[in-house]
Amino acid sequence: MSDLANQKAAARKAGFARRKAAFDVHTPAQSAYLSEVLAGYRGVPLAGYMPIRTEITPLGAMAEASAYGPVGVPVITGEGQPLKFSRWEPETPLRDGPFGAQIPAVDDFFEPEIVIVPLVAFDMQGGRLGYGGGFYDRTLEQLRAKRATLAIGFAFDAQEAIGLPLEPTDQPLDLIVTETGIRDFS
Repeated sequence: MSDLANQKAAARKAGFARRKAAFDVHTPAQSAYLSEVLAGYRGVPLAGYMPIRTEITPLGAMAEASAYGPVGVPVITGEGQPLKFSRWEPETPLRDGPFGAQIPAVDDFFEPEIVIVPLVAFDMQGGRLGYGGGFYDRTLEQLRAKRATLAIGFAFDAQEAIGLPLEPTDQPLDLIVTETGIRDFS
């Protein structure tokens, strides 16, 4: 394994541990600041995600946003491929997708202009460390090649890290929203 790969593996391990500790003591209102950000973009097509394991949940904010415009969740179509986003509403029937994430039972794909991005760790320069599959990096690169696309990292404060091992292909976040506030990098 390369030195950068080892650094990323170590940073992921530390990020998962911090995230689990935060998840174990989280409060119900964890998406309040995300709702506040999204209120400024009513009706703009957006994508959230169905939380897995110890991810912070954006579902409350997504449900609010779905009253004003299209909201989708990511669908993995294959290894090395960008994500697609299928329309979601709070009552949408779901099925099991790859990696344990729920996806809509019926695919209804669209392209979002705002992407709420789950993560393992983030830094104060807008850097993000994900799970290592590159899905969000490929997806954001593809979407941003077509139009301005706002990438909002959503995480617990505890997931902040210093000096993340990042690569040129890692797509930056425009904002980080946590359970206690909003950090804008633009």
